[in-house]
Amino acid sequence: MKIRCEWCKQDPLYVSYHDHEWGVPLHEDQRLFEMIVLEGAQSGLSWLTILKKRENYRNAFDHFNIEKVASYTMDDINNLLANPGIVRNRLKVASAVKNAAAALRVIEKHGSLDAFLWRFVDYRPIQNRWKSVDAIPPETSVSKSMSRDLKKHGFSFIGPVTCYAFMQSIGMVNDHVEDCFRYAEIKKTGEITRRQNNKDGHAD
Repeated sequence: MKIRCEWCKQDPLYVSYHDHEWGVPLHEDQRLFEMIVLEGAQSGLSWLTILKKRENYRNAFDHFNIEKVASYTMDDINNLLANPGIVRNRLKVASAVKNAAAALRVIEKHGSLDAFLWRFVDYRPIQNRWKSVDAIPPETSVSKSMSRDLKKHGFSFIGPVTCYAFMQSIGMVNDHVEDCFRYAEIKKTGEITRRQNNKDGHAD
């Protein structure tokens, strides 16, 4: 029987997310934007709640096409608030549109959302070595720095705790506990990313 991080429990959707997505380095701008929106929507709720609504979110938000979401009008926001398949919180929905506009500005300035975000970890995943889930912090100095910078660029619903959850989900940090079967697999993926970044000219 495979040993997994305790938080994914027994729910098949949660287990699948843990086994195949959580902690895997993510670099595609549209997916990164998706995770920013979903992590913001998760605030005050469980991540499993958001996972169960993820396909509804993708359909409701034009599969997180950044330019399309940035162009949403008040009518679009009102239509989203009438959609039972997503979290119908006006501040969170409006934040998604605001964050799309902020993402476009970041892309124009830095070339990509990927380049802007991954610089916070020097373009390579942080490999932690946690013995238990209880040892994992809710935020770090890096997530605090990321939160401050994102807010300066106009993002919202992106505090230090949300930023750290985002970092975990997109593989900026390997926070699988050491006895989880995914720990070594994710670590190996991070080492490949590190070698590729060295090849591309990022400092070691």
